[in-house]
Parts: sequence; structure tokens; C-alpha cells
Amino acid sequence: MKSFMTLIINPGSTSTKLAVYRNLEPLYSETLRHSSDELAAFAGIIEQFNYRRKIIMDALMKSGIRAAELDAVVGRGGILRPMPGGTYLVNEEMLRDLRAQARGAHASNLGGLIAQAIASEWGIPAYIVDPVCIDEMEPVSRISGMPDNPRESLFHALNHKAVARRAAAEMGKDYNEINLIVAHLGGGISVGAHSRGRVIDVNNALAGEGPFTPERSGGLPVGRFVEMCYSGLYTKEEMMKKLVGKGGLAAYLETSDALAVEKRIAEGDSWARLVYEAMGYQVAKEIGACGAVLKGEVDAIVITGGIAHSKLLVQWIKERVSFIAPVKVFPGENEMEALAAGGLRVLTGDEQASIY
Repeated sequence: MKSFMTLIINPGSTSTKLAVYRNLEPLYSETLRHSSDELAAFAGIIEQFNYRRKIIMDALMKSGIRAAELDAVVGRGGILRPMPGGTYLVNEEMLRDLRAQARGAHASNLGGLIAQAIASEWGIPAYIVDPVCIDEMEPVSRISGMPDNPRESLFHALNHKAVARRAAAEMGKDYNEINLIVAHLGGGISVGAHSRGRVIDVNNALAGEGPFTPERSGGLPVGRFVEMCYSGLYTKEEMMKKLVGKGGLAAYLETSDALAVEKRIAEGDSWARLVYEAMGYQVAKEIGACGAVLKGEVDAIVITGGIAHSKLLVQWIKERVSFIAPVKVFPGENEMEALAAGGLRVLTGDEQASIY
């Protein structure tokens, strides 16, 4: 196979990760940290564009990376309009939507913007890969029970798709020809039913669906939650924080650190054990629900994400779902490699770049 070189840009809230890959081999990687004082100078995320672009270019100059060596720039995808999975060529329409931030402000919105700015300067294409807004849900899965509040697809699409392809390869099969259930366990938790290359149902990992997580409440008894909203005891901001930021493990155990929770369990904290097991229990229930979506035709269950490093939690989940299908565990997120792989599929011709 011909050798291709790609620059990978992955902006986060307080850092920007850079890497250069030759095919799937990392040649250079660096994490550029941004202090709170530096970021406080900007009114919002989009206003950080010039600042982040400059420090990226400075880092690349120091690294010795030359534009002539590169075939493409791949940025992390932002919160765009709903779109099918794939590798997308960054175009003007996408850039407008990223700047407008109509569906939300997030550091990942800078990924396509910075990738395109650098790529256009160097005369090479810019892409994004499987952003969080990937939406391949079936019409029946969108019905929520409240017409003006339909279910939406917002999940860890980049890692879902990457580990699904990896699992399929290990099984000697094509991702587009099998059914998988993928559970991403991190600060947010998303569990998706992958049917022949499409995620036909998945919990909204941000806005109150599915299992609770280290810092998110997940699905709740809705009636009681509405009563809390109108009790006069909490502001809207406080209630939103209960959903995202101060929910889940943080609400029950005053920490969102899974390692700290496991340490407490090892020291005999029975309450910490119950809450942590409950999180695994809810993940297992969501996996079971996806099994029903796929009508029991499941080739494998894949557990991934940062908390997949927890052998205790993974074991609790496996005990409840192994009857459905074999369980594969791929800990971590591996976002940089997933972005590189998405770009490479287009450069080699294995996948045609999608147009936004």
C-alpha cells in the first residue's frame, strides 16, 4: 500500500492534541496545553481560532514537519447538523455551521476550522471523521412519547465506529455486514446498536438518556424531576448541572474519578460498591435493550472508553450480557488513530469522502 502522511488536529476544552501519521503509524505527537488564564482572554470557543492556530503552527515548525510531506489534514468533527457516518471533506457550508455553533459550543468545532485553514495554506485537502452529531437512527427509534421532544443522536461516534471496525477485523468480517452493540464508557456513556455499518439506535449521551455516568444523571424518573424544576429550590442552571456535571457518581459519591471509587471499594466502602455496580447494571440494561433493537442477531458486544480499563466494572457488565453475544473489550478512546484511519480510508480509495 502506498504511504500517506496526515496531520491530525484534536481540539479539547483545555488542550489541543497534534499528531502526524504515516498510514496508521504515529511519527509525531504532542499535546498543547491551554491554561485557564490564556483561555479567559477569549469571549468564546470560536474566538480562540487564531490563538490555537498559531500555537499549532509554532509547534509544527519546531517539530520539523514540512508541508510538502503531508497529504491531508484531519480535524476532529464538531457539533454539526445530523449526518450519516463517514469521513467528510471540509467545505464552506460546514465552515459556516461550525462558526455559527447553532447546535452548541464545543472545542471540537475548532477541529474542522483549523484543519481547513492549514490545509488551504498548504494546498492539501481537509477532512473530519465521524463527529458526535452522526445520526443513522431508524424512524421508529426517534419516537420518544412526546411529539415536541423527539429522541436525538449525540454520542461518541468516532470511537464507536473505530472500535466497531476493529472488532469486525478481529472476527475476519466486514463492519458493514455484521451487527454489533458498542458501549463507550467515559465521562459520558453511549450504547449503540450497530446494524451493518449503521448505528440505528443509541442513547443521547449528553442530554439525559441511558445509564448514569461519572458526572451525568442519565435517564431519570421524569415526574419527580419536573417537580424539582418547579419547586423553587433550584435555578435552571442548577438543574442542568444536576443532569451534566454534578450527576451520576459525582452526585452519589462526590467524585467522578472511577479510580478513586475503586479505591474506596477496595477499602471496604459498601456504598461506593453499590453505586458503582449500579452504573454497570444500567450499562448492561442498555446493552440488553440494543439486543432487542437488533432482534437478538448480535455478532459481538464491544466495551470501550476510558472506564473500560476498570476490570471490576467490565466484569459486572459481562456477567449480565455475555448470554447475548461474545464480549470484546478495547479500553481507551484512541481518537487520534481513529481520525488518522478515517483520513487514510479516503486517501487510499477504500472510502469516498462524504460531502456535507
